[in-house]
This record gives sequence, C-alpha cells and structure tokens, in this order.
Amino acid sequence: MGSEGMHVLERINQPEDLKRLSIEELEVLAEDIRKFLVEKLSVTGGHLAPNLGVVELTLAMHYRYDSPRDKFIFDVGHQSYVHKILTGRKHLFHTLRKYKGLCGFVKKSESEHDVWEAGHSSTSLSAAMGMAVARDLQKDDYRIVAVIGDGAMTGGMALEAMNHIGHEKKKMTVVLNDNEMSIAPNVGAIHNYLSKLRSDKHYKKAKEEVEHLLKKIPAIGDSLAKTAEKLKDSLKYLVVSGVFFEELGFTYIGPIDGHNIPLLLDAFQQADRVDGPALIHVVTVKGKGYQPAEADSQNWHGASSYKIESGKMLKSVGPPMYTEIFGNTLIELAQNDPRIVAVTPAMAPGSGLLKFAEHFPDRMLDVGIAEQHAATLCGALAGEGMKPVFAVYSTFLQRAYDQVVHDICRQNLNVVFAIDRAGFVGPDGETHQGVYDIAFLRSIPNMVIMMPHNENELRHMLKTALDYNEGPIAVRYPRINGTGVKLDETFTPIPIGSWEVTREGTGYAVLAVGPMVALAEQAADLLKPQGIHIRVINARFIKPLDEAMLEQLFKEGLSVITLEEGAVMGGFGSAVMEYYALGGMYGMQIKPIGIPDYFVEHGSIGEQRAEVGLTAENLAMQIQTMLPRSKKVRA
Repeated sequence: MGSEGMHVLERINQPEDLKRLSIEELEVLAEDIRKFLVEKLSVTGGHLAPNLGVVELTLAMHYRYDSPRDKFIFDVGHQSYVHKILTGRKHLFHTLRKYKGLCGFVKKSESEHDVWEAGHSSTSLSAAMGMAVARDLQKDDYRIVAVIGDGAMTGGMALEAMNHIGHEKKKMTVVLNDNEMSIAPNVGAIHNYLSKLRSDKHYKKAKEEVEHLLKKIPAIGDSLAKTAEKLKDSLKYLVVSGVFFEELGFTYIGPIDGHNIPLLLDAFQQADRVDGPALIHVVTVKGKGYQPAEADSQNWHGASSYKIESGKMLKSVGPPMYTEIFGNTLIELAQNDPRIVAVTPAMAPGSGLLKFAEHFPDRMLDVGIAEQHAATLCGALAGEGMKPVFAVYSTFLQRAYDQVVHDICRQNLNVVFAIDRAGFVGPDGETHQGVYDIAFLRSIPNMVIMMPHNENELRHMLKTALDYNEGPIAVRYPRINGTGVKLDETFTPIPIGSWEVTREGTGYAVLAVGPMVALAEQAADLLKPQGIHIRVINARFIKPLDEAMLEQLFKEGLSVITLEEGAVMGGFGSAVMEYYALGGMYGMQIKPIGIPDYFVEHGSIGEQRAEVGLTAENLAMQIQTMLPRSKKVRA
C-alpha cells in the first residue's frame, strides 16, 4: 500500500484547500488519507482503527465549516489524525507519538485548529456547552461541532452534559460516531438502544412521508397543526428512533452512513437550520479501508508498528509485561477462591483480563466507560463478602476519586485496586501518565499502597492483597516488560508495611519504589569503583511505611535518597520526610527524586525518565553531591 497516487492529498495543506474540491475529489482524498495513515502508522504505531473510521466525517466537517473560527471538539482526541492531516501537520506524521514529535491526541500548542485537549473520554459535550455559553455571552455566532463515540456515551459525564445542553437549548451540533466499538466491545442499555436505531430501516422514510404530506396542505389551523405534531410524535414513538435524544432536547438526525460524504454534508446542513442542539447519528466502520483493522478493530485500536501487507504487528520480544502477569495470576488465585470478581471500566484487553473472562465469565464485570460506577460497585461487592479486584489504569482511576474516598475508604471496604500503567506510559503522553496516584491515594485513611520491583513480587502482592481483610489495598505496576525472573509456584503473602534490603551499604540509603529498585542497583554498581557503597532498599510498601527500617536508618546516621516514578509533590518521598519531621528525628539529610511539577509529554519511557533525571547516572551524581551524615546528629 504505497504512497503513489496520492495526488489529491498533495494539494491539501490547510482546510481552505478543501473548499476548492468537488465531491468526487473529496472521495478520492478519503482514499488517499487512508493510504497515508496505513503507511505512516506502520512505522510509528498509533490509533489506526479509530482514525480510519472517521475519514469522511472529518472531511465533511472541514468542508462545511471554517476551522478554527468554528470549533471542532474531538472526544478523547485519539481520532484526530485526519484533522491533523488537514490542518498543516501531515509532514510531521513520521514523528507521531515520538519524543518532541507530533502528539497522538489533540494538542493546543500544535495548532490553532486544536481547541480542546482530552485523553479521557466523555468530556466533549461539557466542553461544547462551555464554549456555547461563552459564545452567546460574547454575542458571537461561530459553530460548535462535538464528535463523541458510542462507547463514550456510557460515561456519566456525557449524559450529565446532554441533560444540561437539552435544558438550555444552546445551538450546537453533536455528532454521535457509532462504530459499535470503543476499545473493548461496548456494553449496556445505551449500546443496545443504538443497535435498535441502526437496525431500523423504516423510520426515516416514514418521517419524510409525513413531513411531505404536511407541506402539501396549503393552510393548517392551530388545531390541525397540533394534530399534525401529535401524528409526528406518535410516529416517533411508534418506531422509537431518536426518542431518547429528542426527549433530552436534541433534534435527532439519522442514523446515516458515516462514509457517505454527500449524506454527511446534507446532515450538517440540516443541523445548521436547527435553532438549538442537534444530534447527528452517523454509523461508521472502525478500521475501514484496511482489512486487518476492519476484521479486528479491538487489537487495531492502538497498534504497534506493523507490516502493511500481512497486518502482522511487530511487537517487542522479551519477558511478559506486568499486565499479562497480573491477568494470569488472578486466574490462578480465582480458581481457589470463588469470591474473587474482576471489574474493569471498558479496558478488559488493556488490563490483561480477556483470559480471565474466558475462565470466569460470571465473575468478570465490564461496566463500560464508567469508572465512578465501577468503584462504588466494587465497594458494594466487598460489603457483601465478595473480593472485587478493580483493574484500572492509574490515569483513569483519577476519574473515580470521590468514590474511592467516600464509598470505599470511608467505609473501610476490602476492595483490591490493581493499578496498571503506574509511572510513565510512553507514547500516550501527558493525559495517560500514571504518576499521580501515589499522591492522591496515600492521603486517604485506611488505604494500603504497594508496588513490586519485579513480576514475581507482583504475584505475591496480589496474594497479599486478596488475603487482606482490613480495608482497601492497592497494587500498582508499570507498563513495561517484566525483568525475566523465575516465578515462584507457590504464593507467599508479604507482611504489610515491610521493606527489604536488596544491596547492603553504608553512608547512603536509596529507598526505591517499583522499577526504580533496578535503577538504584545500577547506580550502586557505578559508585562501587569509587568506594561508595550505597544501601538499596525495596520500599515495596508506600503506605504504610516500614517505620522500623526508617528509624534504623536514622540511628545508623545514613543519608537518605527516595526514588520514585511518580510526582515528587505529595509522593513517596514526601511521606518519608513527613515521618522524620513528625517523629522529631531532626538532622536527617533527605533528597527526594521523582517527577517534577510539570506534565511530561509523549516519547519512550526511557526518554521520559531521562528528561526528569530518573537514570542511574543522575542518581549516582546526586549521591556524590551529598555528604554522609555525622552520627552526632542522632537523638
């Protein structure tokens, strides 16, 4: 699938270039863009299937409207590649999701055409409402088009926004991109309702016939007009199409073929005539135009690099990822405990739970994009004697913070949080970095937090968490391959709050969390030839701390360095400093090393660590700048 023949795409550098094209040329351009995406992403990887599905839709939006004056809001933002191509960034696609390169999501700093940033779903409608209120207060008249997927409609925030928009009757267009697939297969009543609309072949024709009949009547009196409206309403209820949205205050248009440019343009024209909010229901095919992605849109949602001809993904070789170890271990533990239930907010594949679902279909709950609901559901499961495991990405757990505090920790319920993607996540960048959960969880009473330094310890930590009956407990683990260590066949629970020394040393102690233990050991190797022997401690419990070991470090007069792939502010290092300060153990020399107070952008995990100084070389240098404490400091 080469780039030859992309003659229309070569002429497109900005949205205004589209205005000079005929409909036939737009259709050729759609195919050019698909070829371009398949070719470029075969090298860089990225969200291929979602973008192949919105080619015609994005073309129609830019053809009909005038960005950036008219505002386009892409829910989540990972389906904005076509938008980027049309707004002057096609020459940057070889840098997609690479360090200092093109972002895989909408990014304001890249272009004036990117007006709203999002990496989490279900935010577009609230943003659209905010822009509409601002527009009207400022007496402006630009158009607002929000594109939201059917999967994102399961997010409560989207429904809250729809309720408000329908009440205020603000003028905007919502495009419901219905491809029957978000990341995991969609679940729930809304998905079933949309399926019913897609299968309804008769509503549009019947509605047109009624409207045509009414237009033929020269003059309609008030009573007849009311009768006619009732007739339309009864017809609407009779075939159900669009009732849900119209009852919320939207004028419903569709469902229409989202790959038919003339139909899309006609739908936008209809929406523009509506004095209030309109919803255009478009049906698209995720992965359209590239057979492997059409056949398996779930695995092609976010693809690694691949061979175009065969569709074979080029995945890195090495030990299994922590996610896979988690999924396999949970199956082992669930075989001996019927109380274990796995819960995921539409992330079963990414959380390593597909095999668990095959083994225990009745004990696998995918609640859709609904983290708040998932958290409270887990709390209630625990309250009734079950052992819920909430498998969630660190960045998505943020969305359920109130429920974690109010519904789980406050009631001290035995919920296990399996926090995936803890630490840097690489190409997904700012919106997905799992670097804040330590800070936002450790301040909550009753919460226990731990992190393994290798995959074998992860297995024992899961056993520890499921045996723990004194409240909520979190196991966080990174988005990387394991270390390749041998896995123990039997599980051994770890004493809560206990650390372990992995390297003996004097003068300095590095308290390292998770993968940072290996980094500390590398630094120890660098310093050893200089006669500096540092003690490396696997600080596997972030809360509670190993207070006995902390007190011993004080008594021995060691200088302490804390090392974490998380935010320094409020993180593990802060906890250690708090312990010494509150305990009156003054004179401690403590240097916290972690992620500084800014959002780290996309790139490889190695590049992200290097940017903030999480390297063995930097750790060794930091230690060399510290002087060993004098034992006179001891209390």
